Amino acid sequence: MNINIKVYLHSKGTKFLQSGSFPVPNSDYKKDPDRAAAVTAYEWIQQIKISFAASEDFRIDQVIYNEDINITELMKKG
Repeated sequence: MNINIKVYLHSKGTKFLQSGSFPVPNSDYKKDPDRAAAVTAYEWIQQIKISFAASEDFRIDQVIYNEDINITELMKKG
């Protein structure tokens, strides 16, 4: 199944939004949808950090999936 993820990030003094649709394993999503979304979002954010040569001030401001489910705190906990 696919989920839609929006990440609001900050790097190099600038806030920006990245969004996309990503596959997640059905079994993981049925067991714990927030965790499955958080794992997928985390992996994607790591790719973004590399692509944008993230600066020291890089931070995650907000992570949302499927339009309105906020997993920001889960992401910040790791």
